[in-house]
Amino acid sequence: YSELLQVVSKGGGENAVLRHTQRNKKLFVRERLKLLLDDESFLELSPLAGLSMPYGDVPAAGCLTGIGKICGIWCVFVANDATVKGGTIYPIGVKKQLRAQEIAMQNRLVSVYLVDSGGAFLPLQSELFPDKLHGGRIFYNEAILSAMKIPQVAVVCGSCVAGGAYVPTMAEEAVIVDKIGTLFLAGPPLVRAATGEYVSPEDLGGATLHTRVSGCSDHFASSEKEAYECVRNIISTLNYEPVPEELVEHDHPLYSSDELLGLAPRDYSCTLPVKLVLSRLLDGSRFQEFKADYGTTLVTGFGHVEGHLVGVVANNGELSHDAALKGSHFVQLCSHRGIPILFFQNTAPHAAEPTSISQAEAQANRLKAQASMMAAVACAAVPKITIVIGGCFGSESYAMCGRSFSPNFLFLWPNARVALVDSRRLSAVSQAGDSDCTDESELKHLKQKLEEESSAFYSSARLWDDGVILPQNTR
Repeated sequence: YSELLQVVSKGGGENAVLRHTQRNKKLFVRERLKLLLDDESFLELSPLAGLSMPYGDVPAAGCLTGIGKICGIWCVFVANDATVKGGTIYPIGVKKQLRAQEIAMQNRLVSVYLVDSGGAFLPLQSELFPDKLHGGRIFYNEAILSAMKIPQVAVVCGSCVAGGAYVPTMAEEAVIVDKIGTLFLAGPPLVRAATGEYVSPEDLGGATLHTRVSGCSDHFASSEKEAYECVRNIISTLNYEPVPEELVEHDHPLYSSDELLGLAPRDYSCTLPVKLVLSRLLDGSRFQEFKADYGTTLVTGFGHVEGHLVGVVANNGELSHDAALKGSHFVQLCSHRGIPILFFQNTAPHAAEPTSISQAEAQANRLKAQASMMAAVACAAVPKITIVIGGCFGSESYAMCGRSFSPNFLFLWPNARVALVDSRRLSAVSQAGDSDCTDESELKHLKQKLEEESSAFYSSARLWDDGVILPQNTR
């Protein structure tokens, strides 16, 4: 996990960073954020997105997204990293930007765009452009955010070509940096190809042109440092009230959060009592359990995290019939009381196929109870945060508010596994199902594929979550 974060933090690599900072005289994307943020408490979202994706030598998504504060106001950031293929937008980069905008809408957070992009990667245009959740949705969301009176501010701090040019022009206020910020639908090479005319990037779409002639940008900045100071001034004049943060006194857990490293499940069989995990996450290790003696393979109850009251729904074994009914009841309770819910997923691998009518009936009843819990989770109109602390297998992940059930945030521990079935149970599943699938070599290949595709890093690279986090950082 640490090694992968190191890879991501280097952007497009040492040579690309040197070209970006020394030849092009631009700040590295993480340096830009330091100049903008009040402090270093920045939550980077899905930093591993794009790793090992089939885009040639692209090391990551080419854009950085996250949440931090400017002038005490929480903001969502979308910042292009031009050291990765000149900030060119790949499909995973579009997905990452759309997720950031979704977070801005859901939580009414100011959006800040740092635009330094060569536009869409044309060879993959069919995966970038035409569909509902492709690149055009970014501009649609900008319009919707504006209609919702959620402010958006942009900085043109590099090349802004083609689709990238719409991002700052649709923002409420835009700053452009002299000599390095350019904004046009088609750059000088295309002008020359179309008309034979030679024109410089600065004359075609530089800061002077767009602040004095076209009006596409609202503020001229002579340097990047001045641009980010200008953004801070803009944020201070938004008349957008900071979220009131009550300074509630709270206790630390009685047990060290570092001990979560030793408690992270490795075999995903749900044998670890989940209260051992909760006692290292909740204030004072206090937990008011709900239906403690009923459906004990699911633990539900109330606690506090840094002074905030939360409902807890945590796997403690297979999600049985009684456990699912308990979960449904508790989630509805939290919804009625307006209490946010934390889900801790460590779902058990699917049980073996039923071998008798009575077992089949029991399984049907369990599925019916799980369906009831799914409905309760889907309809609960409260914030939901899901942490996958171990295995996340099959339909139980839906009842426990997996990604398809739209939690406000979903994070994984590095040991997490996300799959339809546990690869170790594949032989039993195959034998119970299609006999054609029991060929040894084919089964071995499928198991290897499942093993690879169920890792936390495979999930996070595809943005099925909001990032991998270390267990001790969960609070």
